[in-house]
Amino acid sequence: MILVTGGTGLVGSRLLYALTRKEEKIRAVYRKGSDVDAVAAMFSGSAEDRVRFDRIEWVEADIIDVPAFSDAFSGISHVYHAAALISFDPSDYTALKKINTEGTANVVNLCLVHGVKKMCYVSSVATLGKSIGGALITEETHWNTESENNVYAITKYGAEMEVWRGSQEGLEVVIVNPGIVLGVPPGKKGWEKGSGKLFRQVYKGIDYYTHGVTGYVDVEDVVAILIGLMDSGVKNERFIAVAENLSFKEVLTMVAASVGKKAPRKEVPAWAFKWLWRLDWLKSKITGRKRKLSRLMAATATAKNLYSSAKIREELVLEFKPLSRTIEHAGKEYLSAIRE
Repeated sequence: MILVTGGTGLVGSRLLYALTRKEEKIRAVYRKGSDVDAVAAMFSGSAEDRVRFDRIEWVEADIIDVPAFSDAFSGISHVYHAAALISFDPSDYTALKKINTEGTANVVNLCLVHGVKKMCYVSSVATLGKSIGGALITEETHWNTESENNVYAITKYGAEMEVWRGSQEGLEVVIVNPGIVLGVPPGKKGWEKGSGKLFRQVYKGIDYYTHGVTGYVDVEDVVAILIGLMDSGVKNERFIAVAENLSFKEVLTMVAASVGKKAPRKEVPAWAFKWLWRLDWLKSKITGRKRKLSRLMAATATAKNLYSSAKIREELVLEFKPLSRTIEHAGKEYLSAIRE
């Protein structure tokens, strides 16, 4: 039986949709308050889809509540761990560490206790080293503990250390490091978080852009990689999942076109961020609201990190979807969602 954590998220929900095409038994863990109905809506296209959804055994449990979470591992042979908290606000560090690092440690420990055969962990390119002189980042570009890293990256790196620990104790593992994952999230609330939030923000209007560069990938390609690696004989390796390296300006321009808005026209120079994050910090202290721009977020906005997916392309003979089409489709779905 297969266990999926984070089944109501962008990656997890698409993973469940793909896994139900197979004849295997599937159990999905969700936290209290998660929108399972939004995932069900993804399976409402046909009678066959609805039958497939009904095959999923849903279990309410929190990955940081070990006694309750442990019951979900009964009879499980393979685990896809996609649950995570995404935030770059330094004030969220404690919650990030609890869910991302300690939660992953719990998953690994329970895999070992219950004799799980193989675990696939959905990590992030944030746990890899940085581009130096425009060089491509590969799976061998190691994390630099001495460089400044944001709180999300720190806790995801800690999670990876737990996964590698599991491999040392006999658990077969694979780690996938996606770039920014693009696609249609489950439910209307999905557009309020993660990459879905990007379409919402651009629809409201964004005038500014930066020339920072990072990697992006379609959610369906990520799912194909997860399943392909889990079904293969590959173990104890990591794989980068990036379809294209694009500048923030390029992505914002495509997103704007997909939702019928004007592309941003004004560049924010790198020097301006030195003041903007300080002003945001001051405003958060005065108003008590959450930070929108930290010092490390400002640095990320202008950084140019280029990723290579040569390893996964060779392993699975994979051709990634063009991101222009991914963004166009997601934009249409966003407009449809807000008009309902």
